[in-house]
Amino acid sequence: MKYRTRTFYTDKQKSEMWDRWQRGDSMGSIGRHFNRASGSIFPHLARTGGIRPADRTRSRCALSLIEREEISRGLVTQQSFRLIAQNLNRSPSTISREVRRNGGRQAYRAASSDQHAWDSATRPKLCKLSFNDPLCQLIARKLRRKWSPQQIAGWLKRRYPDEEQNRVSHETIYRSLYVQTRGVLKKELQECLRSRRAIRRSRHATQKGLELRKIKNAVSISERPAEVEDRAVPGHWEGDLIAGSNNSFIATLVERHSRFVMLAKVANKDTLSVTTALIKQARKLPKELYKSLTWDRGSEMAGHQNFTIATNIDVYFCDPQAPWQRGSNENTNRLLRQYFPKGTDISGFSQAKLSAVARQLNERPRKTLQYQTPAEKFEACVAATL
Repeated sequence: MKYRTRTFYTDKQKSEMWDRWQRGDSMGSIGRHFNRASGSIFPHLARTGGIRPADRTRSRCALSLIEREEISRGLVTQQSFRLIAQNLNRSPSTISREVRRNGGRQAYRAASSDQHAWDSATRPKLCKLSFNDPLCQLIARKLRRKWSPQQIAGWLKRRYPDEEQNRVSHETIYRSLYVQTRGVLKKELQECLRSRRAIRRSRHATQKGLELRKIKNAVSISERPAEVEDRAVPGHWEGDLIAGSNNSFIATLVERHSRFVMLAKVANKDTLSVTTALIKQARKLPKELYKSLTWDRGSEMAGHQNFTIATNIDVYFCDPQAPWQRGSNENTNRLLRQYFPKGTDISGFSQAKLSAVARQLNERPRKTLQYQTPAEKFEACVAATL
């Protein structure tokens, strides 16, 4: 039986992972940054409900490694606990407990004792709701009535203006729901939240999502010239991305008049990678045969203005949830699944291989072209520009 290899991250990588998550990056984007599958990101974030754990620091009252080494040397020279404590300016009971919990006089080792103390200090911190069961039950009732944590916190502040013990912030409620080690509000109450997410997203992620759905300075398909709609004039294209496993993508382009297909290898789904690949493909064609590009509402074309500046090609965006407005492209994407079935890692295909696949599609006769091939139709368009 073949077992899947576990993915490990260093402390530095975990810190960067949290930085990106708090900035609003998706798990897929974070996975691509580390060249890992997005599924390896989720367990690290879900452990604390998507809420970044506080950086751990050693208490100023705790024994340091240097002090533990002094204890170890004192034990070797048969010093009493009282004398060791006196040398360290500590209580004798502190030294006694330290030695007893780490194997006694004969087995005590400074390094392993220090590590054990650090590992044992990860006990979850109790929150305010842990000590106020009536308040906890009241919040649970409000959540079941579909109140948001912010509404509950605001209502408590107005209801109990002079009773600090009966007020909590909305952040405390969220943390009690998503960080289950705090053990206050039941996980099932997450279902009462509007988003119903398994883990919490940052406020920046929500704002980022709104920005992506509303691409800056996007030109609607309704403003596209009428000549594009009837397909009579060549040079107007439709485009999209098809996805494979392990965050791999291909940009697909279809010319509306001839149904001619072009495929472009894309490094990532981010807007810079996509627009760079599209600019490279556009420069392979005569200007007369690349006048406009119609794309869906995907965030990968958020940099459409840079694409237009570099190529002088107008970009139009479809209406939300209207794939039929790029019908030729959607049909081509279905045909491409013969070559790239869902779940295939597309990153292993070179640009030469993608061009070979596009050539095969372009050499298929099409009923809509009276059984001409897209290649023949497009070649006629190229000849007309010479």
